[in-house]
Amino acid sequence: MTKSNFFGLQALVFSLVAAAFTTVYITQPVLPILQREFGVSASTASLSVSAVILGIALANLPFGMLADRFPVRRLILAGGAVVAACGFFCAATNNLALLVAARFLQGLFIPALTTCLAAYLSGALPLSKLNVVMGAYVSATVAGGLSGRLLGGWIHPPLHWRYAFVTASLLLLAATVVTVRWLPEGDRQIITTEKAVGFRALLSRRDLRRTYLVAFGGMFVFSSVFNYLPFYLAGPPFYASTQVITLMYLSYLIGVFIGPLAGQLSNKIGNGGTMVLGATVFALAIFITLIKSMLAIAAALALVCAGFFAIHAAAAGSLNRKLTSSRGRANSLYVLLYYLGGASGITLSGYAYGHTGWPGVAALGS
Repeated sequence: MTKSNFFGLQALVFSLVAAAFTTVYITQPVLPILQREFGVSASTASLSVSAVILGIALANLPFGMLADRFPVRRLILAGGAVVAACGFFCAATNNLALLVAARFLQGLFIPALTTCLAAYLSGALPLSKLNVVMGAYVSATVAGGLSGRLLGGWIHPPLHWRYAFVTASLLLLAATVVTVRWLPEGDRQIITTEKAVGFRALLSRRDLRRTYLVAFGGMFVFSSVFNYLPFYLAGPPFYASTQVITLMYLSYLIGVFIGPLAGQLSNKIGNGGTMVLGATVFALAIFITLIKSMLAIAAALALVCAGFFAIHAAAAGSLNRKLTSSRGRANSLYVLLYYLGGASGITLSGYAYGHTGWPGVAALGS
């Protein structure tokens, strides 16, 4: 693969994954608008986000199996078409129940664009390039999550949230068509003589279990930090406004750049070394959040994102370098453990925050 082709592949991966993740959080900044427009409670309006997450969690393992059996282009095309069609439907419907159902369907088909693509990359790329492209993959999840929030609540005026769905769907259709048309075959042989193995066999491998635990633990801490940070900053001694707290989330942009850099670093010091370095930075950042200074908090959040996304990119690269078969299943397990870690972290850190405040969250994460 030439240098120009390699950069082209990175662009394809980034555009498709970012477009897919843009749809996930698109209603999050306009939940109060949905609450008033449909006359429902805050928790009911929040179903427009949680339904997507539930769909992703349920569909990851099935799509992991499909990725091991069917051509990835067909899966990507089907996923892009369904997710985009549901987006157009969400923009048109005046029934919240139907909107939530369409959002759930979007979640069910997002793994066709993400998990299946990761499985394809692990089989189609030489090992020397896999870490870097998986870094671009991780960066795209960051950019997509941030873009969805900005698209729904900033680029389009909040009251015009329906246009955000149209824009996101058009971007996803464009990214899907380009990816299906130009996705290269790669330099490695995709078909292997090794028999595909099931989920239980993958979990029985000690080396893969360690990687899955890294995904679980990393997201456990990361989701806890960003979920309870607003409560920490809104109280004494900061008394930060909503606008200031929102600005803190721009630290997410660090992840866009860290992903590819972590892939290059992994090629030099190994995936394990990059994960250790990322974990050290992550732990230091959590300690810094205990300093009662907004500047210290801002610096800490930048380090939190740098450490976490370095861990995530290195772990994803490490997983796919170890696979010779069942790539779809292995990647779907990774994503499943990743989301389970986030849900567990938010739940357990909630108890910690309720009993001891932010120091409890920091202690649990460290």
